[in-house]
Amino acid sequence: MDTTVMPPDATDKLIPGSARVELTSTEGDPVKPNSRFKITAGENMSKFRQETWPAFESKVTGCMRSNALTILSVLGVLSGGILAVILRYARDGRYTQREIAYVMFPGDLFLRMLKALIIPLIVSSLISAIGSLDLKMSGKIGARAVAYYMSTTCCAVVLGIILATSIRPGKGGNVDEISRPTQGARPTTTPDLLMDLVRNLFPPNLIQACIAQYKTVLVPPTDEQFLAAMNATEGPINKTAIPLSEWRMKYEIEPSTNILGLVVFALVLGITLGKMGPKGKPLLDLFSCLSEAFMIITSWVIHLSPIGVLFLVTAQMLEMESFEVIVGQLGMYFLTVMLGLFTHGFIVLTSMYFLITKRMPFQFIGNMAEALATAFATSSSTATVPVALACLEDKNGIDPRVTRFVMPIGATINMDGTALYEAVAALFIAQVRGISLTLGNIIAISITSTAASIGAAGIPQAGLVTMVMVLDTVGLPAEDVTLILAVDWFLDRFRTFTNVLGDSLGAGIVNHLSKKDLSEMPPPQQFVTIPPMANPDDFTLEMEKELNGMAVTTAERSQPAEDVWQSTSMDGDEKQRLNGKETLC
Repeated sequence: MDTTVMPPDATDKLIPGSARVELTSTEGDPVKPNSRFKITAGENMSKFRQETWPAFESKVTGCMRSNALTILSVLGVLSGGILAVILRYARDGRYTQREIAYVMFPGDLFLRMLKALIIPLIVSSLISAIGSLDLKMSGKIGARAVAYYMSTTCCAVVLGIILATSIRPGKGGNVDEISRPTQGARPTTTPDLLMDLVRNLFPPNLIQACIAQYKTVLVPPTDEQFLAAMNATEGPINKTAIPLSEWRMKYEIEPSTNILGLVVFALVLGITLGKMGPKGKPLLDLFSCLSEAFMIITSWVIHLSPIGVLFLVTAQMLEMESFEVIVGQLGMYFLTVMLGLFTHGFIVLTSMYFLITKRMPFQFIGNMAEALATAFATSSSTATVPVALACLEDKNGIDPRVTRFVMPIGATINMDGTALYEAVAALFIAQVRGISLTLGNIIAISITSTAASIGAAGIPQAGLVTMVMVLDTVGLPAEDVTLILAVDWFLDRFRTFTNVLGDSLGAGIVNHLSKKDLSEMPPPQQFVTIPPMANPDDFTLEMEKELNGMAVTTAERSQPAEDVWQSTSMDGDEKQRLNGKETLC
């Protein structure tokens, strides 16, 4: 059988450049009249090698490069957990404090760098964001953010109460069977905690607010007061029987950053600079420049996050007393809190984002992976603010005027994970003690959990302090907070993860709702670099309009902007800045 390649007929619908093949016998007769087919496989393979494969390879490479840091940060968390398990079971005894400090050293350096950026970044970002908006616009964005914060916090508390009452993690438990740490809870009362919260909103010394905050301490009764109480009552009593309200009050300065006070100061100063108009612009430009500078420094520090996250997670897991406590004595409590955090973070919050923005939240959350990994490793919402700002602005394209307004406030007052955890913890402790709570008690827990989460500073394990207020509301002993200390450090990381996720999605929602209002305002100030030009005539009208964020028509392209150089409003210094130096536009 022979094959004869023939050119395609005009009537054949062949791909250009293809050939028609006709099979013939050795005698020259065709085997079958319809045995014609098109040979295009070779050309398709050639086209695939020359065009399709290079484009696909370039796309994959670009995706890997743009998401390399995100992938490495997630791998850092997973690798840290795996390394900790290997190290724990590689020896029989526990690791000493010094050995754990050696492991934690690289992570500690990373955490110190982030904490060093907290105060200057939060203050400068808030002032520049609010100062660049008019008072009416600031009020709209602030009202939308606060409405979102309150709604999500209430949802978290209600969800926690529903899970705790339906699963009942403390049912059948025994207080004596749960191991407790040796240290007890600090004695305090609900009025004292609330008054301390309000006092810290108005720090008397801004410099002191950077390193300390106000705290009320209750001093136990002296021996003389104890003897007087014994004489006034019939029968023996102990010191704990004396009500806390009768203990002597003492005021101390606790070494911890007063973020609430600094946020209030930044809000007031930003509003003031916005109302001052041109007179306040020089100071506003200073804070805008500081904000941009610290964002650049933050981008440098973020590149260290995979290594820092790995060693932080490893050291914390090595420091843990026992894995058996999590899956044994407090297993149901741990699973209840985890189920609540997962449901709230990935179902409630994402559904709210989808319903408001009409966009799927998965890509948005994926772009926040670096911030979420940092939140898990540091267990601090405040320390995650620099990383979250970079992810929101650079990857999700959120307006800086929104992110730098919403995120610092959200890291301070929006604690969805903490609110859910405190509601579940209060009901768990009541169930372990066999105390039946009424509907009024449950409502009181929901209200105090919401208020306590707002007052919890964005620092590790701050929820334990406000947890005392929740227990005091329903008459549970404050020392019972030690029942959950064994797993609190681990749950604290997932709570912080949920808090940062809620803040980030809130920034996306507020940006969507404020997009129309923001488009009617001039774009935010930012520093740009104009490439050097040998001849001022090279500066075209197209470049001028693009520099000012204006649309350029076809007729205006490449048209010299002579009026710019001849205008009396532009002096020699401004022309010099346009010839290669940074200028503020």
